[in-house]
Amino acid sequence: MTRILHIDSSARPGRSDQKPHGSHSRRLTAKFIEHWRSARPNDEIIYRDVGANPPAPVTGDWVHAAFTKPDDREDWMHDVLRESDLLVDELLGADIIVAGVPMYNFGMPAQMKAWVDNIVRVGKTFGFDRSREGVPYWPMVTDGKSIVVLSSRGDYGYDAGGRVAHLNFVEGGIFTPLEYIGITDQYGAAIEYDEFGDDRTQKSIALAEAETVAIAEKLIRKHATKNAA
Repeated sequence: MTRILHIDSSARPGRSDQKPHGSHSRRLTAKFIEHWRSARPNDEIIYRDVGANPPAPVTGDWVHAAFTKPDDREDWMHDVLRESDLLVDELLGADIIVAGVPMYNFGMPAQMKAWVDNIVRVGKTFGFDRSREGVPYWPMVTDGKSIVVLSSRGDYGYDAGGRVAHLNFVEGGIFTPLEYIGITDQYGAAIEYDEFGDDRTQKSIALAEAETVAIAEKLIRKHATKNAA
């Protein structure tokens, strides 16, 4: 059985295919999950809506607690890290992470950044040792997970080689820290032209939905083979 962690981070409630002014990124993640369920109805889907229920941001107390050895932590440290522990456990238990991440001011929503900051955890998802020769850190998530980032953008040309690709900090902001902890199998699709509201918007929606289904199909084959091994 494959387990999927489905995350939405848009501040917009509802999907753009079901609600006026709904979220395009929620639309794409729903498309992925619906296609997956049609092919593999018995797989487990864990859902987390960080757009509606954002994780607490990292604080000085959080950093103090996270960098204290588990056996040396005081009770308040365990309290501070409780939500992060839950988020890390969800991540570690998943085979695939499907994240809806709209572009806000060229980057990810603050709610999604809080999720990233909570799951990049020393001793849990990456190791660090100052005395180690060469690179002092190493990834601890090494079981072949996949990450799919499904995004939306008001303008166009943010993909690699596009007219404003240098202004896109969404996918890199997700892929780079997840690669750091060991999740290197990475995929993405995005709806563009949202601010235009014309035929180009509709064409971009259709293209992104097709790309989303293609990613789902690829991962269905990949993880079916992995589970059978």
